[in-house]
Amino acid sequence: MSFLNGDGSELDDSHRLVVEGVRGVVTRFDDGYWLDLDESGEFPRAFHRAMADAGWLGITMPTEHGGSGLGVTEAALMMREVASHGGGMGAASAVHVNLFGPHPIVVHGTPQQKSEWLPRLVAGSDQCCFGFTEPDAGLNTTRIKTFAKRVDGGYVVSGQKVWTSTAQVANKIMLLTRTTRYEDCARPTDGITIFYTDLDRSKIEVRRIPKMGRKAVDSNAIFIDQLFIPDAHRIGAEGKGFSYILDSLNPERILIAMEAVGMGQDALRRAAGYARERIVFDRPIGQNQGIQHPLAEKWMYLEAANLMAMQAARLYDTGKPCGAEANSAKFLGARAGYEACLQAVLTHGGFGYAKEYHVERLLREVMITRIAPVTEQLILSFIAEKVLDLPKSY
Repeated sequence: MSFLNGDGSELDDSHRLVVEGVRGVVTRFDDGYWLDLDESGEFPRAFHRAMADAGWLGITMPTEHGGSGLGVTEAALMMREVASHGGGMGAASAVHVNLFGPHPIVVHGTPQQKSEWLPRLVAGSDQCCFGFTEPDAGLNTTRIKTFAKRVDGGYVVSGQKVWTSTAQVANKIMLLTRTTRYEDCARPTDGITIFYTDLDRSKIEVRRIPKMGRKAVDSNAIFIDQLFIPDAHRIGAEGKGFSYILDSLNPERILIAMEAVGMGQDALRRAAGYARERIVFDRPIGQNQGIQHPLAEKWMYLEAANLMAMQAARLYDTGKPCGAEANSAKFLGARAGYEACLQAVLTHGGFGYAKEYHVERLLREVMITRIAPVTEQLILSFIAEKVLDLPKSY
């Protein structure tokens, strides 16, 4: 496992303490724990509670509200460690929304909102899901249709969201809505408003989506019918929500990149161990270059992706532009993690298909990092336009 910063230097003592502290929690949950949850689909409550009790849910939260006040660099190291000990995206997705999701509250919330909401998120007393994506809008967020109508004392919201994670267990929801219809706005990004409110199941129907991996952390379609949200639950100014969500995009890409790297490192460790021990034709299969070389190549890709993610985190934490680096980290991390997990399955041969070796689960779980929260194609288009100065293609 790499212990390098984005500039290639060794991690300092404070960063090592983060890695070692997180490792002390996550290694208490073995492969059997995660395999059982992959079968049952139950949320990893014990893991979530252990991370909350150890203070890790608040690593990026302000100290005055119970957090550690650390940066994206520390959060990235944390999430790489979380993902690299068998839990995969089940472990990562159970906690990572706490690191970037509440950012609109941290930056744009009122003092009262911060003091009321943030300590409960840090303590794990509240769990929040995020209602942003819609089935007919996809990544074109300006085209969302969920609408918040102004009424006395607040808003009444109706609409539909999809791929809302943890809505089965959450008691809070951060909701992205339109308060002015698209066709009535001067700019497409105008008229979008964010709320943080109770997940009222009498007004919000939650339907679980069966999916390929990460079964322990639910994904859902939600249907909102006449949900009242008081004025006090609006974050920031009405109609300015699109700019608020931009604050968390680069951190999210960096963390997803490191989670993919962590899963790839886990898979590579398992594959190398198996290759050392598996004897065929009177020799370990790891003695064959046909086994060695692909694993060595995947190690290189993982290390390169790790460095890009750490560089992006360093730039973000020092207030410098990092859009190209964060997007590149997400692209490279997801690709490297996926390729390592795939090679781990192939290295195990037939046993790679068996659940008891866990690599098939890692392959299923790492797949989502290539798709969400932004596709590879949009990342390539972003780099082409913003870095290479090519015409916008979409």
